[in-house]
Amino acid sequence: MNVIGDDKHNSPAASRPWQYILAPFVPTPYDVVDRMLTLGEVSAHDYLVDLGCGDGRILITAAKTYGARGMGVDIEPYRVAESQTNARLAGVDELVTFKLQDALTTDLSSATVVMLYLVQWSTLKIKSWITRSARAGTRVVSHNFDMGDGQATGIETVTDSEGDNHKLYLWTLA
Repeated sequence: MNVIGDDKHNSPAASRPWQYILAPFVPTPYDVVDRMLTLGEVSAHDYLVDLGCGDGRILITAAKTYGARGMGVDIEPYRVAESQTNARLAGVDELVTFKLQDALTTDLSSATVVMLYLVQWSTLKIKSWITRSARAGTRVVSHNFDMGDGQATGIETVTDSEGDNHKLYLWTLA
């Protein structure tokens, strides 16, 4: 586990030792982003929350393609700043917001779709937060990692433009 505040970690968030990184930044290829949004049946009526938003590409694509609104959270200040800049440059900053926040404290009560691209241990860790915090009917889409319960309502394998395979999981909360 990469603990923020650890002397070996070179993060701007190092002054917050109670927080930790749930995953490294690895951008989701845009063709995989498109499939995640399709699998999640995203529309203009949705409010997406992206936990660990990175550069904001999932929310920005959802806003540009479907007119969806949303919020992305990331624990790294420079990722939040990058996301805000990217949204402004894409002309969707009125539809999406980005916050410096721990994913495990994010309010999910307004979400209709939750997006994840973490790692296996953190996806399993965040599962209980999502099921407690989001309302019934919320769709959860995870890139490459399942929530360990075998209850996914949809599973797809997507090959990106580079020829790499990605597994996508969909759950609808009861």
